[in-house]
Amino acid sequence: MPRVSDRQRIAQDIRDKIASGEYSPGDKLPSLRELIAHYEVSAEPVRSALLILQAEGLIEGHQGKGTYVTPRRTTP
Repeated sequence: MPRVSDRQRIAQDIRDKIASGEYSPGDKLPSLRELIAHYEVSAEPVRSALLILQAEGLIEGHQGKGTYVTPRRTTP
């Protein structure tokens, strides 16, 4: 069974928390420092995971303000 990278594991965990409603649209995610401590990794895997989630449209970063769960998009 292939090993899952830290960034993939972190991205999936945050993705699951968004899907379950633990993180709701508009919620601010924990800070980079808090995520590093929670996942017990260096900054790089956390940053990479957040970039993956941004590319998927699940979160958006605001310079100096934090990272937020994006509002769910509804199709007409």
